[in-house]
This record gives sequence, C-alpha cells and structure tokens, in this order.
Amino acid sequence: QVQLVESGGGLVQAGGSLRLSCAASGRTFSSYTMGWFRQAPGKEREFVAAISWSGGTTYYADSVKGRFTISGDNARNTVYLQMNSLKPEDTAVYYCAAGAYLHGSYVYTDRRYAYWGQGTQVTVSS
Repeated sequence: QVQLVESGGGLVQAGGSLRLSCAASGRTFSSYTMGWFRQAPGKEREFVAAISWSGGTTYYADSVKGRFTISGDNARNTVYLQMNSLKPEDTAVYYCAAGAYLHGSYVYTDRRYAYWGQGTQVTVSS
C-alpha cells in the first residue's frame, strides 16, 4: 500500500521560511516523479515543483522559481520542499504526489499523478 505523508506546514510571517517533507512508502519509487501541488481556498489545485527520482531533474512553477527548492533523499524515500521568502499568496494546502514515468508537460499535470498525500496547511501572514 503506497503512502505519502506530508509534514512541516504551519503559520509563518511574510518573508519567512518553511520546509515541507514527504515520506513515501509502499513501493519502489526509482521510476517515479515526486511533485508538490497546492490548493488555496476557492482556487484550483496548481503545480508547485517536482523532481524525478532517477535523474534528479527538477521542475518549478514560475511563481516559486528562485524561492522554493525541491530535493530528495533516496535513502529515506523522502522529498523536501524548502520554501523561502514566503508571500501571503503562498497560503494553501500543500500536497505531495507521485507519478510513474512522467516527462514533459505531464510533470505539471495533477491528473498524471497516481498517489497523493493528505496535505499540509501553509499559512503566510502579511
């Protein structure tokens, strides 16, 4: 049974930092892409960042480039999202997701990810 468990969310002031973690278990993820998505109240879920386990290629939404960094620890099957210079518009529930053999535009598409975590709330106050 595949499980993705996020942690690290919370309340932070604008300009602050948070690090989200996603612990994956239940299968081998070597051929998977691990992604972070977010959903703010009243808005659609949107892509934030992703990393391919095999080659370490990273992908970012334009809105977070230069502020967020995604990384992975293969030994621990854990993916991290380091979020710096946070803005109130970053407030959302953040979800970790896993999808097999993703490439190109599929990396940015939530329906291409088969497994999802329960989400963790990030709130940035102004």
